[in-house]
Amino acid sequence: MTQQDEINKWPEIYGRTEELASTRGARTALPQNWATAMEAIGDLPKLLADAPPAESAEGVRYLLRFLSAGLRICIEADDAEAPMLTRSIENRMSWGLDNPDTTYLYTRLDPGGTYRLHGSKGTARHFEIQVNTGHQGDGHIQGWKANLWWRGDDLSDDIDIEIPPTDDASFLFIRQYFSDWATEIPATLNVERLDRPLPPSQIDDDAINARLGLLTTWLREGATGWDQISRAFLDGMAQDTIESEIHPLLASTEGSGLKGQAYGMGPWRCESGEAVVITATPPPSRYWSLSLCDRYWQSIDYAQRQSSLNDSQAVPDETSDGTITFVVSHEDPGVANWLDAGGRSGGTLAVRYLLPETEPTTVTLNRIPLAELENHLPTSVVRTDPKNRQRVLRMRQYQIASRLRW
Repeated sequence: MTQQDEINKWPEIYGRTEELASTRGARTALPQNWATAMEAIGDLPKLLADAPPAESAEGVRYLLRFLSAGLRICIEADDAEAPMLTRSIENRMSWGLDNPDTTYLYTRLDPGGTYRLHGSKGTARHFEIQVNTGHQGDGHIQGWKANLWWRGDDLSDDIDIEIPPTDDASFLFIRQYFSDWATEIPATLNVERLDRPLPPSQIDDDAINARLGLLTTWLREGATGWDQISRAFLDGMAQDTIESEIHPLLASTEGSGLKGQAYGMGPWRCESGEAVVITATPPPSRYWSLSLCDRYWQSIDYAQRQSSLNDSQAVPDETSDGTITFVVSHEDPGVANWLDAGGRSGGTLAVRYLLPETEPTTVTLNRIPLAELENHLPTSVVRTDPKNRQRVLRMRQYQIASRLRW
């Protein structure tokens, strides 16, 4: 179906053709904006053109999840008059190298509006509020700046914050970092606009046109932007690379990333019958984690699989120097710190150290035949058995499901 075919549907919806033709302004633009958004959806599969056949179904699911996130962020949550916090990323709506340990809450703001954020902070290992510029739908990460910022350490358990009119403010973004999935409790928060009465005005043609425009940008520039970043990492690693390194660096305080966090990102490749041995010595930190993302820059399912590990979950080697050995593979290697590749042949490994007390050290990756794994593991590595693995996996699934109920 062509864009014109989509436009031609609109006289049936909006009235007779001559009536539609005689209207002006926002209503006249709706058919075109709708058709443009539909065209952007139709073009999404182009991003899968060179996907490995075994990962094409996963790619289609990723595109549908990315569309779902776009509908949530650009349509439903893009209401600065009647804001409501929503999860912009979650286990089955993953994008943008998300962190499996994090709950991300989002709502749109009007820079001229006054808002109140209130409720219980919860008990996450780390809690942070940002009022940012830009829009998550545009894919321009460098343009997302934090205008206002609060860290949980500086807030009481019962939060009550007034957010004043702020130049260039565009969205409210809240991160909650969970280290101990079993005991840490998510926040229960509400945001309301104080300078407008309830109920809000009915959505009009101008508003829905603007949201359709954001959705189209999300599908065009956002999807392409994340794809280009992921490809840059993978394309930078030759197919036959054996050894590689990741050097975590402290994030800039200017952007919208988590303040005080050292990020490390690097490519990984692991075919069937292979393994990648990862060695890290995390510095003393409030929190740290390693997690696998695939070629689409979505986290590999971390509820049903052990594709990520953090400071509360990983088992240190039986040494005194703090070294931790991880193994990426498609088959369970019997090592406690297995990172399940989940059928993916490669992607990006994300390393996060939050508020490290010392400078982070290099993380090393060594790709080997799985049959030779035992020759590359230190004697200090901690093992596990199938029964305990099942216990851990079932607990992960329960804990993620419990977190999403909040």
